[in-house]
Amino acid sequence: QVQLVESGGGLVQAGGSLRLSCAASGRTFSIYAMGWFRQAPGKEREFVAAISGGGDSTYYANSVKGRFTISRDNAKNTVYLQMNSLKPEDTAVYYCAARYSRGNYYNRDEYGYWGQGTQVTVSS
Repeated sequence: QVQLVESGGGLVQAGGSLRLSCAASGRTFSIYAMGWFRQAPGKEREFVAAISGGGDSTYYANSVKGRFTISRDNAKNTVYLQMNSLKPEDTAVYYCAARYSRGNYYNRDEYGYWGQGTQVTVSS
């Protein structure tokens, strides 16, 4: 089992920044890659970003490319999402997820473990 705990969400004005953290515990040695997803009210959960196990490959949704950066610190079993130039449409609950295999990083159904989420609210 893997446990994921997100932190760092909050309220920020448009154009501001936030950094989300996701701390993993349990069978962390089995994690192949990790990702961030988000879900706005009334919408489906959507892919935001993902990073491979060694951190050498990253993937982003077009809507956040150039504004968000995903990174990981394997020594701390932690993944980060640096969010800059935030927009009101970035408002959502952000979820951290872990997967044990390769595949389609953009597909939420391929992630086996999820955190409880952290709220990000961007005011205009």
